[in-house]
Amino acid sequence: MDHFVYQRGELYCEQVPVRRIADEVGTPVYVYSQRTFLDHYVRVREAFAELNPIICFSVKCCQNIHICRLLAGQGAGFDVVSGGELFRALTAGADPSKIVYAGAGKTDAEIHQAIEAGIGWFNIESEPELENLQRLAAARGTRVRAALRINPDVDPRTHVYTTTGKKETKFGVDLERARRTFEQYGGQPNVHLCGLHLHIGSPVNTVEPYVEAVSRAVALSAQLRQAGFEIDTLDIGGGFGADYEVEQAPDAADYADAVIPLLRGTGLRVLMEPGRSIAANAGILVGKVLFVKQSGTKKFVIVDAAMTDLIRPALYQARHFAWPVCPGEGYCPPARKFDLRLPGTVEVDIVGPVCESSDFLAKDRYLPPLARDEYVAVFTTGAYGFVMSSQYNSRPRAPEVLVAGDSYRVIRRRETYEDLIAAERL
Repeated sequence: MDHFVYQRGELYCEQVPVRRIADEVGTPVYVYSQRTFLDHYVRVREAFAELNPIICFSVKCCQNIHICRLLAGQGAGFDVVSGGELFRALTAGADPSKIVYAGAGKTDAEIHQAIEAGIGWFNIESEPELENLQRLAAARGTRVRAALRINPDVDPRTHVYTTTGKKETKFGVDLERARRTFEQYGGQPNVHLCGLHLHIGSPVNTVEPYVEAVSRAVALSAQLRQAGFEIDTLDIGGGFGADYEVEQAPDAADYADAVIPLLRGTGLRVLMEPGRSIAANAGILVGKVLFVKQSGTKKFVIVDAAMTDLIRPALYQARHFAWPVCPGEGYCPPARKFDLRLPGTVEVDIVGPVCESSDFLAKDRYLPPLARDEYVAVFTTGAYGFVMSSQYNSRPRAPEVLVAGDSYRVIRRRETYEDLIAAERL
């Protein structure tokens, strides 16, 4: 699953004790495993090798340029959804021809930026966006490639906030409108509308929604080809699950075994946008216990990490496995299960110092007894962790650390109080 393992009563990231990182860098801190990033990327690449896809890592899930550079070195492309993400990908050394640009509200400035960079594809979300892209490309005297994002109206059975493939979402167009869109805009001189794009949601922990969505996309591509349109690309999106607890998500090979037969022999160039399945288990968030508080029947472990560092539990009701960094030999977890109740553990909520009742990292968990200054690790935070952090309550954002073998380096420094007001010094 990853390279965070308990040995001799304490947690290691690869060969480095997490306690050592927390002692030297301070807390809260994000700790990433380089080997886990690479292993998970290679698993996706090998699982889908028959299709020879362009694997475009989803920058929105983990945007640090050092990590993007690591994956670019393995041949990864990138899925971006803003001008800032495009800037990050290019700064990390991305091949522009392997960049796909999605997002329902691209500004004119962002579109000009992407055209100038020479990206591979624009993923188009609406007819007005297509008209605007044609206008801007014509003004520059160039021709760009585009894929129309379709809503296959498939239920991915995930959180309502991260469901993106149903008709009622703001993303893409439904299948009937897609046909009309090609009829109306398929012959534009400056936008080569030659692909289809879908992204049904995240995390999707079963293969059936992909089978249904890809089947509908392949059928539509065949109909459009029969009508005389050149359809040479299918972007199947991302959304593959990750193990927030053990064996929660299928392996990359399971997704591939379900999807490859649907695309075999179609002649379509395949793009993919994995993010969470590569990054989630490659990172942990480490916080330090400030106080242990009893309030009525509830016991709270108050740590220095907060919803400003990891908002997923408050925003999505997401559940992350959490455990002490140095629990001792008798308390090393045999598996990452949310309802893990070892002898001697106590039911607690892990909460932060932010002035919101929604500021929690884990609720109703059985943990070993904890005391002030002990470290707690929140697992599977490599995706949608640091990227969604904020400075609410004027809290400087945490540093990011990348471990490689027996060494580590800071890849984003801890913010200072001066950083909080730097943009306000006019």
